[in-house]
Amino acid sequence: MSNPFENPDGVYSVLVNDEGQYSLWPDFVDVPAGWTVAHGPAARQECLDHIETHWTDLRPRSLVEAEGA
Repeated sequence: MSNPFENPDGVYSVLVNDEGQYSLWPDFVDVPAGWTVAHGPAARQECLDHIETHWTDLRPRSLVEAEGA
């Protein structure tokens, strides 16, 4: 069985959690608790481009706030 997270022809969504962390998610899989759709469904590369553009600080939001950045 191939990995559905690596299918270049698949349809994906970009998920984001309360900590501002992003995830590439196959569209046919239910969105897990604590995550919401930020972009998509769309082609895999479009979703990866969205993540690259929007997730510029990889630190969790709570850490950013604690550091006062």
